Amino acid sequence: MIAFALRLAVSGGREALARLVMIAAAVAIGVGLLLSTFASMNAVERTNQRQVWLDTGAAGRTERASADPLWWWPHGDYYDGRSLTEVDVAATGPTSPVPPGLAHLPTPGEYYASPALAKLIHDTPADQLGDRFPGRLSGTIGDAALASPDSLIAVTGRTPAQIKGAPGARTVTTIADTRPPACDSGCWDDAVRGDALTLISSVVAGALIFPVLVFIATATRLSAATREQRYAAMRLVGATPRQVALLSAVESALAAAAGTVAGFGLYAALRPLVATIPLTGQQRFFRSDLTLSAPQVLGVMVGVPVAAAIAARLALRRVTISPLGVTRRVTPSPPRAWRLIPLLAGLAELAYFVFAGRRPATGNGQTAAYLPGFLVVMLGLVIAGPWLTMIVARAVARRTRRPAALIAVRRLADDPKAGFRAVSGLVLALFVTTATVSIIGTINDHRGTLGGDRQTRTVVEVGSDGQAPLAGAVPDRLLTEVRAIPGVRGAAVVHANPDGVGKLVRRSVHPGDPPPAAPALVTCSDLAQTPMVGRCPAGAGVTAVDFYAFVSLQSHPNLPWPAAAISTAAVAKLPVQLLYVATDGSTAAMERVRTLLTTAYPHQQAQTVGDWGTDLQQELAGWRQLADVVLLTTLPIAGCSLAVSVVAGLSDRRRPFALLRLTGAPLRLLQRVIGLESTLPLLAVSVISIGTAFAASALFLKSQMHYDLVAPGVAYYALVAVGLVASLGIIASTLPLLRRITGPAAARNG
Repeated sequence: MIAFALRLAVSGGREALARLVMIAAAVAIGVGLLLSTFASMNAVERTNQRQVWLDTGAAGRTERASADPLWWWPHGDYYDGRSLTEVDVAATGPTSPVPPGLAHLPTPGEYYASPALAKLIHDTPADQLGDRFPGRLSGTIGDAALASPDSLIAVTGRTPAQIKGAPGARTVTTIADTRPPACDSGCWDDAVRGDALTLISSVVAGALIFPVLVFIATATRLSAATREQRYAAMRLVGATPRQVALLSAVESALAAAAGTVAGFGLYAALRPLVATIPLTGQQRFFRSDLTLSAPQVLGVMVGVPVAAAIAARLALRRVTISPLGVTRRVTPSPPRAWRLIPLLAGLAELAYFVFAGRRPATGNGQTAAYLPGFLVVMLGLVIAGPWLTMIVARAVARRTRRPAALIAVRRLADDPKAGFRAVSGLVLALFVTTATVSIIGTINDHRGTLGGDRQTRTVVEVGSDGQAPLAGAVPDRLLTEVRAIPGVRGAAVVHANPDGVGKLVRRSVHPGDPPPAAPALVTCSDLAQTPMVGRCPAGAGVTAVDFYAFVSLQSHPNLPWPAAAISTAAVAKLPVQLLYVATDGSTAAMERVRTLLTTAYPHQQAQTVGDWGTDLQQELAGWRQLADVVLLTTLPIAGCSLAVSVVAGLSDRRRPFALLRLTGAPLRLLQRVIGLESTLPLLAVSVISIGTAFAASALFLKSQMHYDLVAPGVAYYALVAVGLVASLGIIASTLPLLRRITGPAAARNG
């Protein structure tokens, strides 16, 4: 029977072969995207594992007492908005541990750099970057220690005395190779780890795999109506339900198997491109990290053909129950209102955490809490779609009298499942797009973004908020060198205020920040060189400035600060809390200042206003990149699903349309029917999908972050409009097929 099914599948003439090729091609696209998604998730995990060594010394680690201690100081730096990771090490004996990617530890006066950092140092003037690293470059760090080909990491040799005084420096006897239990509070911040990895993987899986599976399911239903009629005819001449089911399963599995094999080839072709997509931030993957596990390969190779066979078997329920009804095209039973239950259940699950007033404490718990809610909502949209399509079609039918509209809404009302199936992929894409843009946009709005203030507030500062003031006064020679750098507009020495001189009135620089214990003190001559912080009162020599004015992301040139009752000579004797340098905004000026200050104060970090914005937005960078990947992937998938569904609908109904043309119906009328059948459910259910996405996003934001949903900007609505217009264009592009497939030959019986 299987041999007969195979022969029947390929010997049905050009039409049967064309059907198999179309199904195989569509499945190949879906499988290629599915495998690329799996490989990306594996790459994130492998990337995470190669960064674990940066967590050396974190809380919860077990040290090996037999090794000589290694002084270890990881710290961050920047160059032109790019993050650098530096690890200063100092061995105390021959058995001190060696980080991965290195043959041996660097000695004092030498350092190792990642290939990307080594190239950047070579291509950049030394006074902008290279002079920050003492000694000579002795070699490059191997891939085993790098998250990406773009990683900027240096391991620098020091003496123990040079590291001991650094904040966060420690001695270790082993290099980390696994994530510690307390990683949430002790891990190096640059890595994508633990709960964040789980959450990113889950979001990508839900956002990308779900639409891909819908696309594969749509592809396997090509020419479903034609096959139903053929199998119904077999039942009428004596074939048993088991035989018909086997024939259908073999035909669908054959096409799906061929498409699966082609999908692996498509994945191999896409692999170099996928490696360039920075899924979790700004760095690419190593191509070798894009691998598939054996269960994933086996699951796709077996699962897709088996799923196609099961779908074909389920599609034959009407044939099994009533073959005579299928041959006469009996109207299927209408969907019921129970289809709304999964959709409402998903929203209720998300709403529970709002009304309960608490959420899980850990990232894994939050993933387990929120992700099922979003997935159930997406599944609920697919399940409720046919019922919603039927309700809209019936409402339109009561208010229209035009022939094309009546034919279209009558068919939608009679078979809403087929009408919704054509647009289900796009509906899911709109949900994912809306939810992603809403959540990311709201977080950005509440946490603040770096605006266009770069040219008026381009500064480099070194120091801290008063926890560890700079030792002693800033040497006059250093100030002279800083002010002599081309592009530097001025420098201000910000002094600590241990005696609490001056009364500070809060100026709403950062209204949500706690007030400092005492204001910082700045001479008015220095403040005049950095006007973005504020201004002195007339005639004053020293002013009391809220420290948060120096770390604000925005300029406040007109903000008045009160005079402080202290002389400039007395201020000069106070500890220095911060050195603040204003530049013209050029990369060369800022990086020269940063290099000079980093060399002068090796235990302090020199930052620019752009770096502050980078720090503020760093945790969102991966999510914004993820949003771009989701948008650029789901929309094309949805477009492919729409095109396949519309073409399949035309192919399945070519004989009825041919009969209508023979009875005098103009071709333009039939084209309007096809357009309305696809456009009506698309627009109607899209509105519901977008509204549901807003509701789900609002519930998530309220319970997870206590944020109120912020309406997306104009760019979102423009994106939705472009997506809908492109969908209408896809529908219109299929209409010329109607003339070719509805000729007189298609109207014949048999």
